[in-house]
Formats: sequence, structure tokens, C-alpha cells
Amino acid sequence: MPDNQNQSAPIAKVVIAFAIVYIVWGSTYFSVQAALRDFPPFILGALRFMAAGIILLAWLGFKKEKLFYRPQLKKSFIVGNLLLFIGNGTITWAEETLPSSLVAVLVSASPVWFVLLDSRTLKSNLRNPFVITGVTIGLAGVILLFSEKIYHQLSPAKDNLEMISLIVVILGSISWCIGSLYSKYKTSGNPIVGAGWQMVFAAFSFIIVAIFTGEFNHLNIGAIHLRAWLSVIYLVLFGSIAGYSAYIWLLQVRPATQVSTNAYVNPVVAVLLGVLFGGEFINSLQIAGLAIILLSVFIINYDKYKIR
Repeated sequence: MPDNQNQSAPIAKVVIAFAIVYIVWGSTYFSVQAALRDFPPFILGALRFMAAGIILLAWLGFKKEKLFYRPQLKKSFIVGNLLLFIGNGTITWAEETLPSSLVAVLVSASPVWFVLLDSRTLKSNLRNPFVITGVTIGLAGVILLFSEKIYHQLSPAKDNLEMISLIVVILGSISWCIGSLYSKYKTSGNPIVGAGWQMVFAAFSFIIVAIFTGEFNHLNIGAIHLRAWLSVIYLVLFGSIAGYSAYIWLLQVRPATQVSTNAYVNPVVAVLLGVLFGGEFINSLQIAGLAIILLSVFIINYDKYKIR
């Protein structure tokens, strides 16, 4: 099957894919919180990704795409577990201990990991003042955006579980970076087919952990509210099928550092949606953080704007 690594893509498709990754993933913060009120975290991951993977693969099969390509299946297992099971699952687990604002800041460091771990572009990234400046001020902007929440929510003396959770989030962010780079450089075949299998394989890993942690023993289907089910549907259709597929596709056609800017923009979208629809208040410090984050995304991509 053809390799998609170096394919060119129409700018309109790239813009749409970025819009989906930026906006849709930013909006999933609310859906995840609503779903977690009734679903245990690993069961939620299993349900979300299994449903999304099966639906996506069924649609691709209807379109006569080749679904069973052995090299792609093996690599999809690796990518799915690095990105979705470890990368996404560790964040969900840690949010039961840490404030979501601190988790957002730790996750926003992922562009830094992309710069350091992408060996193929390491030298060019380190020599590119736009990339280094953009990544640095973007991280500073996210810290500024959530600085007050972190200050008020974190206890002065962290217990062992909080420290473990901090380390787990960082490791999960690194796993997300490694999985993304592996997907970009090592996978072959149709990237959307790969995304479908990645979600299915990750779902099986979530199921195994849910069994060992006893989540199924405490799940009461009849007590799950309609809002939680609607949140799961949104996560399946938009967060996973649309958002994750767009992310995997973007990795094939754009620089990994550029794609990783979603880690900066998603919290911005979440905050703005909270202000517009959740009745939340935004102060001048947060507005400054939002402006800095958006500026950082422009700076990181400045060379691409110039070239094109």
C-alpha cells in the first residue's frame, strides 16, 4: 500500500483539519467532565474508543478501503496504546487527584517534547528562532491562563499520590509525543484506517485495566443520566472519529511541532466556551494568557506562512 508520509495536501483540507483539532478537542473538556460523573474513567475510555473505532472502520469498509494490512495493524497497536491508552488514559486518571488546570499546563508542555524528541527535525527546530520562541511563550501563556486556579487549588504540601499523578501526567505527555512521531514516520497505509484500528486496540487495553481495577463491578447502567450518554456520543462522533482522525491525518502532511500546537489552543477554546456557555468569568490576567497563546501559535507557524 502507498506510504502517506510525504504527501502534499490542499491548504483548505489542512485548515479544516486544524479547525477540528483545535475547536472540537477544546470543547471535549466539558463532555469528559460530564461523562465522568457517571462513568468510571477506564470504562469511559473503552466505550468511547471502541464505539468510535468500530463506526469508523465500518464506514471505511463500506467505502471499500482495505482494512486488514498486517504491517499497519501492528503499528496501529503501538500507536493506539502510546497515544490513546497511555497518553489519554493517564490524563483521565490523574484528573481524579490533580486540578484540571494543572493537568492542562503539564499537557501543554507537549510541543516542547516534540521539539526535543523529533530527531529528524531537532537541529532545524533548535536553530529556528520562531519555533523556540513560540514554544516558550506558548507554555508561558498557558501557565498564565491557569495561574490563579493552580494557586488556589493546590495544597502547599503535596502528598505522595499528588506527586505520583504529576509524574504520570508528564510521562503520559511524553508517550503522546512518541506515539505521534511514530505515527508520522513509521506507519504506512491509509492514515484514517490506522486511526480506526488505533482506537480499537486502545479500547481493549482500557477494558483490561477496567477489569483489573474492578470498575465493572461498580458500574450501574440504570443510574447513568442522559447527559452522560449524550456526552459519550459527542466524544465518540466528534472527539474521536472527527478529532482524532484529523490529528492523525495532519501528522502525515504537516510538521509535528506545528500539529502539536493543539496543546496550546485546546485550553483556550475550553476557557472561551466556559465563558460563553458556562457562565464562567474571565479576568484580565487570563485574557493576557489567551493573547500570548494565540501569538505563540502564529510565531511557531511563521516560517510556514512565509514559505507558502
